[in-house]
Amino acid sequence: MHKAKGFSVTAAIGALFLGAPAALASDREALDARLQQAKPVECDVQCGDVITQHTKLTHDLSCPGTDEPALRIEGDGIVLDLGGHTVRRSSPVRQDTLGIVVTGTSMVRNGTIRGFARGIQTEGVDSLRVHKLTFAVNGTAIYNFFSTTSFLVTNSRFIGNDVGLGSEIDASLGSFDVRSSHFENNRLGIYLDTHAADVLDSTFTGNKVGIYCFAGSARVRSSVFARNDAVASTTVPIGGRDICERFRFENTLIANNASFAPTETPIWNVVQLDMINNWIVGNDNGLTAGSFQVYIQGNTFWDNAGGLTLEDTPIVSLPQTGIVRANRFLRNNGDGLRVLPASTPTVLGNVALGNTGWGIHAPTAFDGGGNVARNNGAGNCEGVTCAPY
Repeated sequence: MHKAKGFSVTAAIGALFLGAPAALASDREALDARLQQAKPVECDVQCGDVITQHTKLTHDLSCPGTDEPALRIEGDGIVLDLGGHTVRRSSPVRQDTLGIVVTGTSMVRNGTIRGFARGIQTEGVDSLRVHKLTFAVNGTAIYNFFSTTSFLVTNSRFIGNDVGLGSEIDASLGSFDVRSSHFENNRLGIYLDTHAADVLDSTFTGNKVGIYCFAGSARVRSSVFARNDAVASTTVPIGGRDICERFRFENTLIANNASFAPTETPIWNVVQLDMINNWIVGNDNGLTAGSFQVYIQGNTFWDNAGGLTLEDTPIVSLPQTGIVRANRFLRNNGDGLRVLPASTPTVLGNVALGNTGWGIHAPTAFDGGGNVARNNGAGNCEGVTCAPY
């Protein structure tokens, strides 16, 4: 159970946020180095084959989508190199079809997986390395099935899938480390259920939802979210057992999206919201976030159809606290920054210029000083003192 009465989470969830022990991380780095250095042998692989040694495909595979996977990897430390080729489903029906099933710690690289219900499925796997793969029009591109699995996904593309990264609901644990990858025109880019995502140098464009945090956490660094229907979504906090622990966005561009959250769940409800040094520009609405704690520093909200609104979250029955510091709210429709009662973050050193509503409206916030506001349509500041310069 992720959430009990009041505010508590299981040790399993907590472990996700603490990260892997140093010895375990070191072991994984050594394994990853061995996998990258492996030199698979070219083989005449056919649909239904079981891969038990380093193997490189010599041709495309069009597989009928029977009850058996197109390919199965068995054994630890195996590298399957698709050799630039495509493994695709040839049957007209996608339901229950499997692309590549992985049953041991392995690496799959360099090719395309297309049209399956699940492109890659892990079963009892400690870790999986995915490199330079394209996943196109699958149900779920990479699926963690009844496993506790750490995924490392690098230089890969997820195009037109129902879900890019996903897992069996309430039946698997793990983490998704995503590096230099691209998510485009998926219904959900990344779905998190009892998983933590760490996304670096990646792009999300044209997705219905970029990241859906049903239960888990997401850290996004030096990435781009552009022209998505919604940047991210969280579970509706209605007293259920699933909560999103943390959203953390750092040095990321969030631009020209239709919304920050879907219409049916328009608020990011998380325990902790961190936004640090991001550019939030030209989006079609503002960001409303309900959380227990916030750390909002160094962001620029510019020319959006709304600014930033902070409020308490039903996940935790205490007022929101935290820091809102050194942000710039420039020429947004509506308020630049609005803090709803009874939230009590400390607001300091922010600049609000040319917003059509209030510059800063924060009647219950703590005034940390140093705020500047001018030329805002409804008024410059409420609840904190602002200087014009």
